[in-house]
Amino acid sequence: MGTQERLGTRERLGTQERLVRSTQELLWERGYVGTSPKAILERAGVGQGSMYHHFSGKADLALAAIRRTAEEMQQTAEECLGGPGTAYDRVAAYLLRERQVLRGCPIGRMTQDRDVVHSPELRAPLDEMFGWLRGRIAEVLTEGRRRGELAAELDPVATAATVAAVVQGGYVLARAADATAPFDAAVQGVLALLAAQATPPVPPASA
Repeated sequence: MGTQERLGTRERLGTQERLVRSTQELLWERGYVGTSPKAILERAGVGQGSMYHHFSGKADLALAAIRRTAEEMQQTAEECLGGPGTAYDRVAAYLLRERQVLRGCPIGRMTQDRDVVHSPELRAPLDEMFGWLRGRIAEVLTEGRRRGELAAELDPVATAATVAAVVQGGYVLARAADATAPFDAAVQGVLALLAAQATPPVPPASA
């Protein structure tokens, strides 16, 4: 979406929604510490009074934005993990879905902010999102093992934790290299390991 289109869309939204969306964008771009109330107001195109009419301050608004981002990420992941196909197909769909890799994970980025990590309220949506993701992947793998699609020796919980860790680590490596190749390689690696546990084995998905 272009800048003008984005601005046009925002003008049609209510003040509270504009504040939340603008904060989501800024948190992803700059992190919590780098996102000032002034920047939020400018991005949303609203006055200071409007912000404090809806939220008690930056932390309150950031919490709403982080929760929204977590909900959207969960919905996107579920579209893949709850889709058709074998357990391998569904996990592969999640790993290979389109991402803005070089921007990093909008939720994972928050774990790099000291103020977020040290705030139980701001950290809670991060813990909930990652906990849900590991649990949902484990459910898919457990189902696949029960159906005979995956080896009986596969540990769904440990494998789910590995998949989640590979995605987050892949983002970090890609940003460090300023290239998507490290992320793609990490994803292909975990898919190859998962494919080896499939019954019968399936070839890893192509990049």
